[in-house]
Amino acid sequence: MKAISIVVVALLVLTSIIIYQRANILIYSMTSTELPQLLDPRDEGEGAVWFDDYYTIHKIDERTFAIGETRYYQLNFNYLILGDSRAVVFDAGTGQRNIGAVVASLTDLPITFIPSHLHYDHIGNDVVFDRTALVDLPHLRARAENNKLQLTRFEHLGEVEGYPLPELTVSEWFAPNETIDLGGRSLRVLYTPGHTQDSISLLDEEARYLFAGDFLYPGQLYGFLPNSNMGDYLQGARTIGSASGVELRVFGAHRDDALGVPELTFETVVQLQDALNAIQSGALKSNGIYPVAYAVSERVQLLAEPKWLQKWKPTYPELNVNKKSD
Repeated sequence: MKAISIVVVALLVLTSIIIYQRANILIYSMTSTELPQLLDPRDEGEGAVWFDDYYTIHKIDERTFAIGETRYYQLNFNYLILGDSRAVVFDAGTGQRNIGAVVASLTDLPITFIPSHLHYDHIGNDVVFDRTALVDLPHLRARAENNKLQLTRFEHLGEVEGYPLPELTVSEWFAPNETIDLGGRSLRVLYTPGHTQDSISLLDEEARYLFAGDFLYPGQLYGFLPNSNMGDYLQGARTIGSASGVELRVFGAHRDDALGVPELTFETVVQLQDALNAIQSGALKSNGIYPVAYAVSERVQLLAEPKWLQKWKPTYPELNVNKKSD
């Protein structure tokens, strides 16, 4: 009987350690000592142009380009958004290749780089732009000294592919719901956390485009990482739903097996919000053990921690802006 009790206590202690250290265990399980091998190139279909043997360029319209990393296993997509007087690069991949050369081939406008969030596969790492802008959030601003921000391990996660923690030099801070004037074109900064605490989307209200980063794309959404929060995800979905409309085209930062730009619709935003409400209430059941998977739509799944580990308290509930701009 005493031996059984010792085994039970030992199992409880081991389980507690695993739960407490689950983020470190997850990172360790994903870490490789080598950069991932590139995928074989394939015909990207009509409208796609190969820039070199790595990047593809997809023209959305005359002032909007999707720059695909279609040989990188995560199938990243970054966006060049042009105005009359300046341009925005929204995400820049890992920096395994320099996206700056692609951008320079498409425009000579002054560039501001804006990451959708601070994960290593979006900030470009060693790729440096003349201007870098970040969302103005209390936990980021408090750490920035002379507008230099040293990223933390869980913000970046680059150790899984051997990238060191970078320091960003911030030229501009954009408040949630602020409008960025590009000259003849405006982008609205929407605070859309969930995947991370610092995630944003950019809304072009005139064109009805939403550049959603890792908040929403076709495939498996990651809502289980150390910086993820289910309550934040619900807040972000509500913000998009109230700030946009049914004709919205949603451009994500990764794609599934389908060719072309990773594009979804406003209907998927509604489905995501409905799924999150159902998860919170217990009405939507999951599959798997860790992470668990919830069906959002035919093309989207949300990967999350098991129900008893999920966090539903938003990080910054005061930033849940639900009013459309005039």
